[in-house]
Amino acid sequence: MQFIDLAAQQKRIRTKIEENIKAVLDHGQYIMGPEIGELEKRLSEYLGVKHAICCSSGTNALLMALMACNVGPGDAVLTTPFTFIATAEVISLIGAIPVFVDIDPETFNIDPSELEPEISKLRATPGKPVPKGIIAVDLFGLPANYDEINAIARKHGLFVIEDAAQSFGAEYQGKRACSLADMACTSFFPAKPLGCYGEGGAVFTDNDEIAEKMLSIRIHGTGAHKYDNTRIGINGRLDVIQAAVLLAKLDIFPEEVELRQEAALRYTAGLKSDATLTPPSVPRGMKSIWAQYSILAENRDHRTLLQNRLQEVGIPTAIYYPVPLHLQPAFACLGYKTGDFPISEDCAGRIFSIPMHPYLNKEDQEKIIKDLRGF
Repeated sequence: MQFIDLAAQQKRIRTKIEENIKAVLDHGQYIMGPEIGELEKRLSEYLGVKHAICCSSGTNALLMALMACNVGPGDAVLTTPFTFIATAEVISLIGAIPVFVDIDPETFNIDPSELEPEISKLRATPGKPVPKGIIAVDLFGLPANYDEINAIARKHGLFVIEDAAQSFGAEYQGKRACSLADMACTSFFPAKPLGCYGEGGAVFTDNDEIAEKMLSIRIHGTGAHKYDNTRIGINGRLDVIQAAVLLAKLDIFPEEVELRQEAALRYTAGLKSDATLTPPSVPRGMKSIWAQYSILAENRDHRTLLQNRLQEVGIPTAIYYPVPLHLQPAFACLGYKTGDFPISEDCAGRIFSIPMHPYLNKEDQEKIIKDLRGF
């Protein structure tokens, strides 16, 4: 059994993928070829945003967004410690300070009620970095609470970046993920809901000025021509062959969104009555894309027993994320300690994910549910 079955998806669209790649080989425009513009147009139309800027990875998408907001030394960006390191890594790379805020225990996303006290504390303490923005993460494919997050940001004059690396295809209050904040960044890593066959990402915004900056930043800070460099930038271009793959995948993506919903509903229906397991919940008005289906065990030992049992019967599992960022050696310089973010630490010790993709069949899911409940 596959944790994420990319082979089943490829079998459906292999011919289209090969046709698209052949078109790239035929026209020979390997850098910023026409597939990039076509992909950006289709992405912006799907999301209902003005600008889609494709780039070389989800990490570089976040980096470009911070650069476009002129974030740098002396600035603080608030985010969650319960996420992949890239979210906070880019803050440090640009010379700013990541400031962590604990999560909501039901959604695993940043808790808006914890934001304002942290902003106030930063502003009231001499020598602390100045809060400049918030990166909210749509963990496991479920959007964060953007009504509250955006309201807090507006009150304090901060920008909001939606880290939608896992949520392309999700919905929040009738709007699609990647359109919920000042800027949104997604990843096209192969395992994502919309993934290519290598590295890739994109930034989305309705802000014309920000979009113009990011277009420049993406190609070494380019201005009017190749050798007119108006700002410091990066080599952040999306590979044209990866764009060709994504164009083929976009054709079937709406159907895959619905297949993911069906798979998640089957899991939840089968697991919700087990008192030892806590399946994920989706607040009213939201729609997860189910990048992962993540369950809370009773405790760390219970999780280990469950994972070992599933492994014995050929069912793969994964843990996202076993160590919160505030306890990672890379961020030791920030001075956080065990106990600073108890909800993130508790979830990290109990959470595990089971197979989730659009091509899960009912029989496999029934087996997974039976083995989990039987244990």
